Amino acid sequence: MKAIILSMVTGLIFLSTNCDRQNSEEHMQLTGTIESQGITSYQYGTHTLNTEDEFYALKSDKVSLDEYIGKEVTISGSKIEGYPVDGGPDYILVTQVKE
Repeated sequence: MKAIILSMVTGLIFLSTNCDRQNSEEHMQLTGTIESQGITSYQYGTHTLNTEDEFYALKSDKVSLDEYIGKEVTISGSKIEGYPVDGGPDYILVTQVKE
């Protein structure tokens, strides 16, 4: 009986962690102005996206974000798991940029 209960609890824990992981990898679109990132207290990201009410730290392996500095764009990407830290912004892995 204990083994069955233990197996059920373990299964529920496994399912809940997988659901959380899927939520953190959801694709998102944000619109704002890309800026180069200088020295920050949170120390992650290469650029920022400033929207009307938020800002996000960005990085990309597919897109040269430098080409869009100072421009109003819509980015597509996903949140990077484990962020924000040190009071910093959400960290977004950018997969596409549209002007």
